[in-house]
This record gives sequence, structure tokens and C-alpha cells, in this order.
Amino acid sequence: MPATGPPPPARRVPRRAAPVLAAVFLLAPTACGYGSQAKDDNGTAKIAAGAQRIDGLDSVRIGYFANLTHGTALVGNRKGFFQKALGATRATYATFNAGPSEIEAINSGSIDIGWIGPSPAINGFAKSGGKNLRIIGGSASGGVKLVVNPEKITSLRDVKGKKIATPQLGNTQDVALLNWAAEQGWHVDAQSGKGEVTVVRSDNKVTPDAYKAGSVDGAWVPEPTASKIVAQGGKVLLDEKTLWPGGTFVITNIIVSQKFLARHPRVVEAVLKASVDTNKWIDAHPRAAKAAANQQLAADAGKALPRQVLDPAWKSIDFTDDPLAATLRTQAGHAVKAGLLDAPDLAGIYDLTPLNTILKAAGRPPAGDAGLGVR
Repeated sequence: MPATGPPPPARRVPRRAAPVLAAVFLLAPTACGYGSQAKDDNGTAKIAAGAQRIDGLDSVRIGYFANLTHGTALVGNRKGFFQKALGATRATYATFNAGPSEIEAINSGSIDIGWIGPSPAINGFAKSGGKNLRIIGGSASGGVKLVVNPEKITSLRDVKGKKIATPQLGNTQDVALLNWAAEQGWHVDAQSGKGEVTVVRSDNKVTPDAYKAGSVDGAWVPEPTASKIVAQGGKVLLDEKTLWPGGTFVITNIIVSQKFLARHPRVVEAVLKASVDTNKWIDAHPRAAKAAANQQLAADAGKALPRQVLDPAWKSIDFTDDPLAATLRTQAGHAVKAGLLDAPDLAGIYDLTPLNTILKAAGRPPAGDAGLGVR
């Protein structure tokens, strides 16, 4: 399935979004305290006395999903890493439920930088002729599972003839299931989802209820949806990590508007520095990081995850600064093979210069772009 494997990770932290519909914007700043930073009465991270705006910019707008696979953004917001790095340039946030909505926000200038899955990043870049975004860093690997009803499915071959949910037509998990089914020799029409496996496109928010009601027999889904189904009696039949060399594959990247990158490179570097610092903190404080992510989920989505869902979900995700570019190239190939994407020209989708500047300063090896970087 995957190619020869990703480049060595710049930093992996052993510990995921799948697009659904419509974005919910929370453009008021929501960062919480880090270190000496305190919060004001509105719950906004206070700017340190004497801090200066970067490039004179008043604010930078950061987008992410209220989902554990975007844990770097959740923790970086909650613990104030972004605001600390940005000085007096205010970090503001928007949360999304769908990759296409976040791409639209990048295109319209509603956000400047975002955490997003590989499929919407590929689609957005390809549809714009390579003119709207760049991938500037990695964020997460793994955290995707095939979870099934153990009374109906006891082995991988039993998946044939069953109804399996994915988050959205053409999203990262949908492409992965279609590719895996094809490798089993099973025919599935990608657009309709009909075939020797029936693919049911279902919002992650309702898939656990669909499973409980018996509308689907299983789901190929990211965390925490997979662990929610397990909590209802489901069984993990396949962890997608096992299908990739080294067990790593990109599930969340960091993108930026090309216009914003050209105009405000120092701001972009500050956000990337905060992301790297956040992942380092997650590595050093795994329990506190898990709690911080869940607290920010509660703030963003209105409800925290119960421990029986949070613990296994968080454990299955690896947070990484490396974008794992070779695996994105492979995922694009899977989408083309499934008939969901015309062969895209991905040259220039990466600009890892700011990230590698940060990694070099920290004495760490550079991240690779698999030959898809800006030249």
C-alpha cells in the first residue's frame, strides 16, 4: 500500500479530523495561561508587559478542528504557547468541522494559518493551481482505526459485504478505506460507496449513534470517534498504523496562506516555533498535555471527553513536527487510484524553510519535503 516509507521524523511524540460539514467560527481569542501568562476576565491570554507586535501586525488568525488529532493546536492554545511566541500580536482562533470550510477560510483570508488533514490540503492546493497554500510543518501521525461490531465482523475478510462508515466522501479516511478495500480485491464505486463493501459517509459526530443503532457495521475513523465506538462495545479490527512503514503517516499538517507567508514570514515563524515548543512540552508532560487538550475541547466543542474515550484515543496519536511528506504523496496517489482526484501537480506544496530554521537552531535535523518543496 504505502510507498517505501516516510523520511525520518524530525521529532515524534508518542501519543487525531476528519471533515464533516460547516465551520463554526470562534474568532474571539481563547488562549489560556502559560507560565507567567495570566488570563483576563474574558479568558483571553494576557500579553506580557513590554511585548512588541511582530512586523507591526495586530493579530494572526489560527484555524484548527476541535479534535484530538489537532492536539498541538489545542494544547498550544490552552497553554498560551502561541500568544507567548507572538508577543503583542494577538493570537485569535477559529474552529472548524470540515476541511473544505477551512480551505475556504484560507482562500478568503478569514484565517491565516491552519491545522488540517492531508486530503483537504492536497485538494485545496491542486484546485488553486498551486497558488493558495503551503504546508509548512507537521502536527500528527496515526490515530485512525477500523472499528467494527464484533458480533458481525470477527476477521478482516468479514468486512466484505458489510456497511462501513467514513467521515466524508474523499476525506483522508475515506480514501484509506477505498484503497484498502481495493487491495483486498473488492470493488467499490468511489462516488456512490456501493460495492462489495458499502461505504457510508457519516459525520463523525453521528457515527457512534449510527453504530449503536445498527445502521453501520463498523467505521474507518479518526480518534476520538474510534474510541467512542469502542466504548459502545466495538472492537478495533485494524489500526491504520500497521499499514505504513515505520507505523507513521500524516494525519494533520500545518498550512498557511501563501500571501500571508510572503507578507509576514516572521509571524509564521513565531507560530511554527510555538508549535515546536508545544510538541516538546507534550513530550515532557504527557498527562498534563492530555488534560489541557481535553479542557480546550470542552471550551471549543462544549463538552470534554470521558476518560474511557480520552485515554486510548490520546495514546494512539503521535505528535510530530515532521510533515511526513512521503506519506502525503502516497495518500494523493491513493485518491487518484480511487478515481477521486485527477493526478495533481504537488510541486511546491511544501515550504519547510521556516520550520527547518527553527529545527536547526534547536540542533535538530531538518524535515524533508519528498521533492515537493518550493524551488
